Parts: sequence; C-alpha cells; structure tokens
Amino acid sequence: MEPVILSCAELSTREINMALATLPDGSWARVTEPHGRHNLAVGLANRITIDIAGNAGYFIGALGTGPDIVIDGFVGWSVGENLMEGTVRVKGNASECAGASGHGGTIIIEGNASSRAGISLKGGTILVAGDVGHMSGFMAQAGTMLIGGDAGHALGDSLYEAVIYVAGKVASLGSDARIKALTDEDIRVVKELAKLGGFDHIEPENVTRIGSARELYNFDALKDQKY
Repeated sequence: MEPVILSCAELSTREINMALATLPDGSWARVTEPHGRHNLAVGLANRITIDIAGNAGYFIGALGTGPDIVIDGFVGWSVGENLMEGTVRVKGNASECAGASGHGGTIIIEGNASSRAGISLKGGTILVAGDVGHMSGFMAQAGTMLIGGDAGHALGDSLYEAVIYVAGKVASLGSDARIKALTDEDIRVVKELAKLGGFDHIEPENVTRIGSARELYNFDALKDQKY
C-alpha cells in the first residue's frame, strides 16, 4: 500500500489535519517537510498509520483516540498531550511535558525527554529509552512510566497511583514519592514494556520502582505537612 503524501511545504496545518481525519481506517499517510511544525496529527480518531518525516513542534499527536504515529526526529513540548488511544513513537528526543495528562495509549521516546514528562498522567504508558528531566511524573494519577536512563530531581512529586520504573539513577524523589519493593509481577511488566519500546539495554530485575507513600491524600491540620 502506497502512503498518502501530505507536504507541509504545500499545505497548512489545518489542511493536513483535515486530510488525515478523512482517511479510512487502515490507511497510511506520510507527512513530509514538517520543519518543526506544531499541532500535526491532533484530535484524530481514525485507525490509521502516520509517519512524520522529520523534526516536529508542539502538541504532535495530541488528543488522539486511534492513530499510530511515528515521528522520525525530535519533537517539542507536550507530544501526545491528552492521548486517549493509539501510539506515538518519537525517534529522537522530546521536549517538556511529554504525554501530559494522557488517559490511555502508549508514548515511546527513543531518545531523552525533558522536564515534567508524564505530568498529570491519568492512564496509559510512557516509555523513554534515555533520561528524563526534573519533575517528571508530577501529580501522575494513574498509568505507567518506564525510564531507561536516569531521572532528574523531584521524580514523582505528588504522585498518586501511577507507577514509575527507572533503569538508571534517580537524582531525587519528589514529595510523597517512595522507592517500593520490586515484585515478580513488576519484573514481568517491565520485560513487556521494554520489549514494546524496543529497549534492549534495560535489565528488568534491576530497575527501581517508584510509587506513592499516600501521605498527601488527605490534609491533616494537626500535622506539620509541607505542600
């Protein structure tokens, strides 16, 4: 099957997204010459495959409920923001807030992610082959993150029920984040996630599991609590 070619040099962002939205399930589209264009492949519900041939900007694949998207380069802020279903794979690095407020689906970053990756995560999966910056997993309420490299300061600050696995070093944990015992089930999950991401460098038996201490769930005026 030949892809539908949509050139950013010839079409506006709105024209590209409208063309993508009208493709039938099972279609394959290739977006060429993105040159850092923002808001590509946003709000799509059809089950299609999209290749973005180069570096792209902010909010790539945001609000998706179906497509499988591959970006052959770097991306800017909030890739896969509010993702519901489908996948977004970034062949390079990702800037701030990757996967912000995601509810479902899978985001795979083959390079590094900057700060606040997985902020306010509400479900779904974020896989990062390399490092993540500070405040990643901030207020993550549900879902899973796998970090194949190191994590910056304040990892998992104000964490709720999301689980974060880190293969490398953790600079520091945020408020209410704790290192938890790694179970056989955790090892099984990490093996599956590493296989899904194509991360051969991760040793599932040696990752660190980060979860919530649940001490910030309820405010107690009689305790010396810090917020």
